Amino acid sequence: MNTENPATEAFVAHRNLLFTVAYEMLGSAADAEDVLQETWLRWSGVDLGVVRDRRAYLVRITTRQALGRLRTLGRRKESYVGTWLPEPLLTAPDVAEDVELADSVSTAMLLVLETLAPTERAVFVLREVFDLGYDEIAEAVGKSPAAVRQIAHRARAHVAARRPRGAVTPAETQEALDAFRRAAETGDIQGLLDILAPDVVLLGDGGGVKQAVLRPIVGAGKVGRLLAAGLGRIAATGSLRPTLVNGHPALLIRLDGELDTVLTVRVEDGLITGFYAVRNPEKLSRMGRETALRR
Repeated sequence: MNTENPATEAFVAHRNLLFTVAYEMLGSAADAEDVLQETWLRWSGVDLGVVRDRRAYLVRITTRQALGRLRTLGRRKESYVGTWLPEPLLTAPDVAEDVELADSVSTAMLLVLETLAPTERAVFVLREVFDLGYDEIAEAVGKSPAAVRQIAHRARAHVAARRPRGAVTPAETQEALDAFRRAAETGDIQGLLDILAPDVVLLGDGGGVKQAVLRPIVGAGKVGRLLAAGLGRIAATGSLRPTLVNGHPALLIRLDGELDTVLTVRVEDGLITGFYAVRNPEKLSRMGRETALRR
């Protein structure tokens, strides 16, 4: 890319923002990168003389490309082996400091966004996360501003009914993960069992490549027994390292020196209500470097 070209300069200046828009719509960094490639191809052919707001124009192209990709992804997920979880991203502390951004890219929130229709998801992300005006969103999704207002209202209510209840501090999430680490390192899992919510859910994503639970495991008893069995293997040949994933505390589990699992949790009222274990190697490929996310 020639960085002295005005089109290139605008694209590079907004690239992290565009990636974040695409990632929040897709839950897949690999697909978000593909969307950015498609966005660049279309942007490089635009007559900049007729573009009033380059940022808005780029967001519009990205949104349209992501909507097309989202529908393709939906068909791909129908044949996915086991549970599909969002691709985890190693993030810098500045993402965690932007509480609204961190909340919007958490595993729990991305799973809630999965339950929206494609246009609802686009409208929710552009309005609630990036604070775009209804007119801008209308151009991006090909709807009237009045229709976008209705979609936004419906999507907001849908998400509110499913998102984690109340604000959770990073310290609370870290405490939950510390209990997991202590259980793995000492063999005493009672401290972990004590903070499992009665209706806790464990989801695993092996993508048909690595062993993982194929269906959600529900209930403190079942989840506790599964964790107890897995912790023995980690204690014997593995290690756990705390890090920040999607703006929240997480654990990297290594077995025999190789990254095996990225573990994140959902915490509500001081109890763990969700475990999310990503083992699919394709989804761990970006965990060796930080990904910049911006609003």
